[in-house]
Amino acid sequence: MTASDRSTLNRRSSTQHYQTFDTPPPKSRGRPNSGRSESSEDTPHGNGSYDDTTGHEHVKSPLPKRQMAVLAMIALAEQTALNSISPYLPDMASAFPEVEPTQVGVYVGTIASAFALAQFATNYFWGWLSDRIGRKPVILLGTLLTALCFVAFGFCRTLWQAIAVQALMGIVNGNQGLVSTCLGEITDRSNQSQAFTYLPVLYGIGGITGPLLGGLLVLEQNPFTGNKNPYPYLAPNLVSAVILLIDFVLTAYLLEESLEDAEALPKFSKKFRSLFTWLWQFTGLSRHPTYLRLPQSSVHRSSTENEDHDSDLDSASEVSSNIMNHPEPLTWDEIFTRDTILLLLTYLIFALCNVSFNSLFPIFAQAKPPAGRKLTPSEIGLSQGFAGIVTIIFQIGIFNRLRDKMGNRWSYRAGLFGFVISFLLMPFIGYKSKPGTGLTGQSALMAVELCFVLLIKTVASVGGLTSALLLVTNSAPNHAVLGALNGLAQTLSAAGRSVGPFLSGGLFSLTSKIQPKGEALAFGVFGAVSFIGFIMSFGIRGRSLEAEGWASDSDDANYKSDDEEQNGA
Repeated sequence: MTASDRSTLNRRSSTQHYQTFDTPPPKSRGRPNSGRSESSEDTPHGNGSYDDTTGHEHVKSPLPKRQMAVLAMIALAEQTALNSISPYLPDMASAFPEVEPTQVGVYVGTIASAFALAQFATNYFWGWLSDRIGRKPVILLGTLLTALCFVAFGFCRTLWQAIAVQALMGIVNGNQGLVSTCLGEITDRSNQSQAFTYLPVLYGIGGITGPLLGGLLVLEQNPFTGNKNPYPYLAPNLVSAVILLIDFVLTAYLLEESLEDAEALPKFSKKFRSLFTWLWQFTGLSRHPTYLRLPQSSVHRSSTENEDHDSDLDSASEVSSNIMNHPEPLTWDEIFTRDTILLLLTYLIFALCNVSFNSLFPIFAQAKPPAGRKLTPSEIGLSQGFAGIVTIIFQIGIFNRLRDKMGNRWSYRAGLFGFVISFLLMPFIGYKSKPGTGLTGQSALMAVELCFVLLIKTVASVGGLTSALLLVTNSAPNHAVLGALNGLAQTLSAAGRSVGPFLSGGLFSLTSKIQPKGEALAFGVFGAVSFIGFIMSFGIRGRSLEAEGWASDSDDANYKSDDEEQNGA
């Protein structure tokens, strides 16, 4: 069998949104999937579609709406709290005694990078820990500690206090990945695409509520005495902490553990107590934390109760292994094809430019003219809220239809080119009128121009990101390397998010000293990087990256994959 034939057999798109693969029955004890097999024919339940190629009816499992609602609440609460910081962060940094007015961008980027870098370093640990004590206790611990960090951030008076608190917040916060993990565990292949569609919508809502919260609750004057407020940024942080505490209580009562074999783990109260025992032992440099040790009696009892069930599963697995055609081991050349390498490199550029724009915009908006536009935190928050509304409308009503016509590759290219346009246009928006003159035509024109640029950037970000994730998923030759490719892509994305704020903030501080239009250099550099990614994306030409049934009359019809070129040679 040739490499091209084997690749064709190993990978076949089964839905419009995700590349999925057949999964054999488990060989060990555990709960079955929440839904039925997509090829089941003997069940009358659920909505199904008929597959002409296999002669099987694809049965769609019902969505676990209650648990999805709890996970949506967790995601929305965290996105609201985390997005509340950006509107006032430049203003807050400029008030620190160590910060020079010309260096605000550098230190805003440093504070934001401290959070992203700490989160990048600890995301794997929180996932590893949740595999051993369950998802729910780790989510609860992360929510509680994040709330405490928000309270501490509201009391920061120096630059190093803000950096330390943001780094600590990044260390303790790994819930975003856990929410996706839980969502994947409570759904199956028949309804996973529909369930994951709601995550960008929730992030969009958080992009509205968070900036509004952070921008509108900054209190420069004490509302009770009228004197200058020593902690003007405490109110939005306290409200964020309250939101997270409400989320903590509701999660404790409503969220169900989604980890397989959760019944073999200790009860929740014991897990929570054992977690703090581990933290105590870890700080005491203990080499063998006892919280990882399950009681032998519990394991023995669970094994006895499930002995018959295990036999049934093992028998089914043996039969399945005899009738299934297992793919041969893949070589590095088959995994990292030209398309895959270019996709990963452009995804790194995409993540870097996305977070750099998000960091540059509030710095540019807060800075004094002529380099900046001197917007207030509330005005910055309102503009970011507008971007969040655009995200929701575009994701729900437009994107899927647009992608069905354009395909994954062209949607991704359009996202990168949208970044180029938004970077080039942002430094040329107008100035608002002088304070005290009210709403003038000059201010209205500036608001229209700003919303137009943010509209382009938001559409590019949402459409490009969704297309990138689909391309990465469809680039996997088979199920065995799907997780590795997704993990590598997310690692590259986290690397871009870690260095982007620091690079963009430092570059703005350096170029803003050059007049006229020195600020355009900072935006222009990242616009050029986006354009490089846009040009590179034309090398991603494999038709197997598209959804099943998608067709185009482009020149891609004559494109040959790496395997096909080798076979032809």
